[in-house]
Amino acid sequence: PNRLPAPRNRPEGKVLETVGVFEAPKQHGKYETGQLFLHSVFGYRGIVLFPWQARLYDRDVASPVTEKSENAAGHGSKEVKGKTHTYYQVLIDARDCPHISQRSQTEAVTFLANHDDSRALYAIPGLDYVSHEDILPYSSTDQVPIQHELFERFLMYDQTKVPPFVARDTLCAWQEKNHPWLELSDVHRETTENIRVTVIPFYMGMREAQNSHVYWWRYCIRLENLDSEVVQLRERHWRIFSLSGTLETVRGRGVVGREPVLSKEQPAFQYSSHVSLQASSGHMWGTFRFERPDGSHFDVRIPPFSLESNKDEKTPPSGLHW
Repeated sequence: PNRLPAPRNRPEGKVLETVGVFEAPKQHGKYETGQLFLHSVFGYRGIVLFPWQARLYDRDVASPVTEKSENAAGHGSKEVKGKTHTYYQVLIDARDCPHISQRSQTEAVTFLANHDDSRALYAIPGLDYVSHEDILPYSSTDQVPIQHELFERFLMYDQTKVPPFVARDTLCAWQEKNHPWLELSDVHRETTENIRVTVIPFYMGMREAQNSHVYWWRYCIRLENLDSEVVQLRERHWRIFSLSGTLETVRGRGVVGREPVLSKEQPAFQYSSHVSLQASSGHMWGTFRFERPDGSHFDVRIPPFSLESNKDEKTPPSGLHW
């Protein structure tokens, strides 16, 4: 069986330690709570907390529906049918966070504080959402194979089970209590000139501010270069349409203060951001402008996605006390 080295990017001269034994990726069915894995794109060690069922709207897949439809974004687009796809809530090994922080935010899962200050956001470090195909499963004889402050609070070792880590009651209670701002339901994907953009929006809740309601969403974006040519993200251009009738344009350099380079060696970049509307729903779409080595530019489409508010509004957690 293949032995599995710990993720790369270690200081020179250090020998890679063996962390486990690879297993065959699942073609059918889903991974269980407690499954250890390496992330196939970002290379970190992680463990599955629980699966989510998402609707994947993939604009790269030819749809049987060919007629054009006007969407709220105001431009004609093909009707895209959603397909059910499995995503996982996972813990990232804290030892790997420093090595992936330039490629993927390790504090991307956020929620609103449960008090009057509507701008107070809390982040939970080392949580991620991964698609089924991101997972390279492995097994380990180590009883604490993942270093994360929530590992032993959420999981316990049970050698009679496969995988041998089972959910504690605290994990089930945490998922039940916090699912309104953890749950992902829609995933949107589109590829332009071999750059694939994946967007996952999350509704975070509503806050009252100056006698009006403000609705908040988090959106997670992954950019992947499917080609061998090196490109660099230079600008973002967003259009944000609110049900209240406003249309906002946002332009800026890079994303989250960075202008990531996507190369064959490091083909992906992932980040999260937030948007608020004074309406319970809206739409966002836009483009990322990339630069090639010769100085030429091209625009990559961000697939339109809807911002919907959950009908069953629940109170967000007040800090991380479970």
